[in-house]
Amino acid sequence: MSHSSERFCAVVGAEGVGLGCWHGNQHEWLGSHEFTCDAAQPAWEAALQALSTLLAEHAVKGAQLRVLLSARYSRFCLVPWSDAIGQPRELDAYARACFENLYGQSLDDWRIVLSPEPAGAARIATALPEALLQGLQTLGRESRLSLRSVQPYLMAAYNRCSAQLEQGDFLFVLAEPRRSVLLLAAGGAWQQVLAQGCADSDQALQALIERTCELYGAHLPRVYLHAPGRGDVPQLAAVQLCQPAADTDPLCAMWRAVA
Repeated sequence: MSHSSERFCAVVGAEGVGLGCWHGNQHEWLGSHEFTCDAAQPAWEAALQALSTLLAEHAVKGAQLRVLLSARYSRFCLVPWSDAIGQPRELDAYARACFENLYGQSLDDWRIVLSPEPAGAARIATALPEALLQGLQTLGRESRLSLRSVQPYLMAAYNRCSAQLEQGDFLFVLAEPRRSVLLLAAGGAWQQVLAQGCADSDQALQALIERTCELYGAHLPRVYLHAPGRGDVPQLAAVQLCQPAADTDPLCAMWRAVA
């Protein structure tokens, strides 16, 4: 069966993969598969196997596929502005040096994507495993799919929620199940990006937000929270963004939030 007029979106989560589709104006969640990781293999290998099974179940040949990746598969880094950088190759090398300084290891086998920012402003850099990206390309070919994009969920969520952000300094918090990413902006530029494991409780999330705000200074920024996949709306002093209806499947909630 051909699905050339349909578009599919796969959410690759920390412990499962899910699949949704669009057909015209209709959105449909098709289901998800959990997976477990062998300590001897990278987590993304089990995720790719689960996604291959899920795609085969729904016979999606001939369709377009977009992939959203959990923060579990990404590393993030703030790349300060440098007047000495003039070429894309120099910028990539500079970003890699920032990552290596932060993580203490080489990222030769990772692909780095930088946020577009005006001259003089720091950028948010995201690193993704090259082997995972190549694996998704191979899976697309084997499944006869047109792989249109592979994007960190952080990027998709921020882009979808950005219209709701007011002018001024702010802290954007993405609280995925078991992992949170925080983006701090002040003076019209990015000041910090932090990714950290975090329990799925209001208390743990509040503590993480407060520690980050302490670095900001006396006047706390407005806090914006996107918490997909939680069974309840967090009771925190934060503006709730792109909050889909509670769903028993966190992957479905993530998909609906940015669909």
